[in-house]
Amino acid sequence: SSEVLEAIENVIQGVVQSLAQKKAPVLTVANRTDWRNIEFKDSVGLQMIPGCTSKQIRSDCPQSAGRFALMLKILSMIYKMVQSNTYATKRDIYYSDTQLFGSQSVVDQIINDISCMLKIPRRSLHVLATTKGFVAGNLSFTEEDGTKVNCTCSATVFTVPSNVQGIKNLTSHAKFILIVEKDATFQRLLDDDFFSKVSPCIMITGRGIPDLNTRLLVRKLWDSFQIPIFTLMDADPHGVEIMCVYKYGSVSMSFEAHHLTVPSVKWLGLLPSDLERLNICKDALIPFTKQDENKLASIQKRPYIACQPLWKKELEIMAASKLKAEIQVLTSLSSDYLSRVYLPNKLQFGGWL
Repeated sequence: SSEVLEAIENVIQGVVQSLAQKKAPVLTVANRTDWRNIEFKDSVGLQMIPGCTSKQIRSDCPQSAGRFALMLKILSMIYKMVQSNTYATKRDIYYSDTQLFGSQSVVDQIINDISCMLKIPRRSLHVLATTKGFVAGNLSFTEEDGTKVNCTCSATVFTVPSNVQGIKNLTSHAKFILIVEKDATFQRLLDDDFFSKVSPCIMITGRGIPDLNTRLLVRKLWDSFQIPIFTLMDADPHGVEIMCVYKYGSVSMSFEAHHLTVPSVKWLGLLPSDLERLNICKDALIPFTKQDENKLASIQKRPYIACQPLWKKELEIMAASKLKAEIQVLTSLSSDYLSRVYLPNKLQFGGWL
């Protein structure tokens, strides 16, 4: 915490010095969303290059003066929280003055900018993200406040903790971790008692694009147990994008890649090649939209696809067919095909990439 306080004090000192010299104070923030500032490393995923380009948030420029003020406001809130050892969610910060902030996304972006500017992970700033992910299966742990969580005893779903860094005493006999893209598929596998039938496993869903806590938990489980991690996604560009976020990280959070990415993640399904192999009826597939085509083309150009020839091949199959499929398409074969046939066969015979 002293490191965080010192970092904030240095920023404020810079502002005060500028004012003393009759200069307009400026905050310098790295360009987080520019691909030119990102490098790809096999062992880490997408990370920021050391000498990346930055943007200036000036106090004397009408376009950025408001943002400059909001950054100082949130810095002061973070400073107080770290001093008093209290925490707030991004939502709490927004609702502390909705008129001032204008929207939740403004708060989210400023917090990420501050984290990147101070080079301090967001959790250390005492700002918690609202969690939307779920976890179930063969896992128990103790939360920071001493609450014991045991996912093993039942088919109950537990919300991913809002302070993943604080959890301890993780125990599990799981043989693998299964990341499921969608809540509906996750619930279906729970109803089918999948995680105890095949072999003990841990199931996680970020319910779409994963939030920070879900990604942190996947990384913590990998660090703790070093067991295989598989992903179960829709066979569409959006599903591939989500899988890449778990494995290689996202551009906007690349400054935190070392804490978030899990490059050992494997693509278990639904593979575009599975659709032909399983003779899925063409009528059950969904034609691409223009947006799908653009998204797929953008993914195919990314640096990490070049080092994954088998993934590249699957994306080419998808691009050629211009058809996509949700995991639910497997119910056209039988209602419990996913948990009874598809996943057990894949896990037994190594059907992942």
